[in-house]
Amino acid sequence: MNLIDLKGRCAVVTGGGQGIGRAVAERFLASGASVAIWDNDMETAQATADELKKLGPAIFYQVDMTDWHSVSSTAEETHAHLGKIDIMVNNAGISGLNASVADYPIEEWHRVINLDLNGVFHGCKAAVPLMTAAGYGRIINVASIAGKEGNPNAAAYSAAKAGVIALTKSLGKELAEFNIAVNCITPAAAKTAIFDQMTEEHINYMLSKIPRKRFVEVKEIAAMVAWLASEDNSFTTGAVFDLSGGRATY
Repeated sequence: MNLIDLKGRCAVVTGGGQGIGRAVAERFLASGASVAIWDNDMETAQATADELKKLGPAIFYQVDMTDWHSVSSTAEETHAHLGKIDIMVNNAGISGLNASVADYPIEEWHRVINLDLNGVFHGCKAAVPLMTAAGYGRIINVASIAGKEGNPNAAAYSAAKAGVIALTKSLGKELAEFNIAVNCITPAAAKTAIFDQMTEEHINYMLSKIPRKRFVEVKEIAAMVAWLASEDNSFTTGAVFDLSGGRATY
């Protein structure tokens, strides 16, 4: 593992209780950062925070990313506890049902969009004033290859992740003069609990599109996020970093 210097930095990782978020939190701690795990699953996330304390300062807050009041109040509490928020990783998300647009339940569409897109907006909105006041910040939004290419029978997820990409580009331009880098990643599927929400047919479809012939590992995602969160990432902003194993070459 290459060493990324995050010593003295304070990071928030949403959806940090498991999967990609946990891997990112673990990598940040190994790099010297203090980490606040934000998650709605109190039992899992608290257990994760307790386990990761052996690597460094890790705390947990239960937060509903779809509720602006929950997000804003948690940001204030986190800032008061850590003293600052240098890094914000907006990772919390769900895949939603696999169904055609014609058959997609309206309530399920809103559920996916509300967490996967609105939740990212809430995380950004809460972090930006704190970072602007400090004159430093790194925001990393977790999008998906589905946001670039669109996956059939996953329109809500694909649309939400495309929205995350556009939000990243817009916010990156807004904050370019404030020493705040805003970037997103577009990973292919990783074998995490999100697979439990997908049909076997959809999982096989995603694998068939990856030239590397395997799913991305969460530690590979965490390695890219760690660099994007570092001070070394001092120029690039509003960009999309591919982790699709060759599926998307643009």
